Amino acid sequence: MFDNLHSSIEHIRAGKLRALAVTTATRSRALPDAPTVADFVPGYEASAFFGIGGPKNMPPEIIDKLNREINAAFADPRMQARFAGLGGMLLPGSPADFGKLVAAETEKWGKVIRAANIKAE
Repeated sequence: MFDNLHSSIEHIRAGKLRALAVTTATRSRALPDAPTVADFVPGYEASAFFGIGGPKNMPPEIIDKLNREINAAFADPRMQARFAGLGGMLLPGSPADFGKLVAAETEKWGKVIRAANIKAE
């Protein structure tokens, strides 16, 4: 199965699941012995990401404050250790950085959808 690492890593560590590979472009620090899918399928990369959004027309000062506080939390060694232990990777940045990530992922997966002629049912 393809699963987000944070929800399966404890099962892998307990020997209840076996990781065949990770879908990220590089090996996971949490599972350094697991190869990447790209080791077998060159160019393959599929990563899940989580972010925080707000309503349209949110005041810029609120956006800036949220961004500062979230980036400060990401800089905390305890937060970094917790996410790393779950196989996660923190991506601090600006709202514009996140917008670029969402746009790039939308374009990437849009190409897949169009190439496979996938239609909503």
